[in-house]
Amino acid sequence: MPVRAGRAVGLLLGVAADAVVPDPRRGHPVAAFGSLAQRAERALHRDRRSAGVVHTALLVSAAAGLGAAAERCSRHPAWQVATTATATWAVLGGSSLAREGTAMAGSLRAGDLPAARGRLGNLCGRDPSGMDAPELARATVESLAENTSDAVVAPLLWGAVAGVPGLLGYRAANTLDAMVGRLSPRYARFGWAAARLDDLLNLAPARISAALAAAGAPAVDGSAERAVRTWCADAAAHPSPNAGQVEAAFAGALGVRLGGRTVYPHAVEQRPVLGDGREVETRDVERSATLSRVVGALAAGLAVAASLPGRSS
Repeated sequence: MPVRAGRAVGLLLGVAADAVVPDPRRGHPVAAFGSLAQRAERALHRDRRSAGVVHTALLVSAAAGLGAAAERCSRHPAWQVATTATATWAVLGGSSLAREGTAMAGSLRAGDLPAARGRLGNLCGRDPSGMDAPELARATVESLAENTSDAVVAPLLWGAVAGVPGLLGYRAANTLDAMVGRLSPRYARFGWAAARLDDLLNLAPARISAALAAAGAPAVDGSAERAVRTWCADAAAHPSPNAGQVEAAFAGALGVRLGGRTVYPHAVEQRPVLGDGREVETRDVERSATLSRVVGALAAGLAVAASLPGRSS
């Protein structure tokens, strides 16, 4: 079996494992990496960009190097499949993401705002304390859109391009961005490298995610044409070069309006409005979870197709 064929099979098995094997409560590889990153931060943190460059370079290169070493341990096709499948399962967040969206929809339908506010932290780093039901619904849809790109589409595409090193290196960079890339006083300089690397690695995946969201719009009784129109018209207004792409496409696909006042623990931002539809409702949370699943399935097919060899590798 050629190397790239083994990669394709491994990616497909990893996606299947993500759907049926729940994340362990303790000892998840991404959580273990986060703990390592925290220890490295305590040793390396300085209020300057150069320190953040060292921190990011060491951790991302270590993750990618571990992936490369794992692939080189054996050239046997079964090993190639097993390592790719395991790494894919470890870095994907598609099933847990959709489950969180569905659970949030249930809390909002039940009118249980305390439970909904408590759940929001599983999706994003916003301050939910003063949010009402429509604000929680909007925050959830925006987070589902962005995380579908970051936690599903991007790792699959990097896995297709670069195998296990791509899977692990991408997840390391994205995790570091979530940990230190935010614009708080502690990380304004130190987190610059992680944030910029994550932006770079997500340039193509975010736009592919937006295209897939448009293609999947009919699955949630939405309009592919409206999704493309909103994506093209509004994405560039978002402060993130990548999040705005997929959030705008989700807004158009769902026929809703995203953006507006966004409260973080460290700051309040006034985000541009994405889409010209109605305000987000509770039912749109479940629709966005469904759209996330559809985009993930389309991305898996694209990644597997991209991995299949045109010739022996």
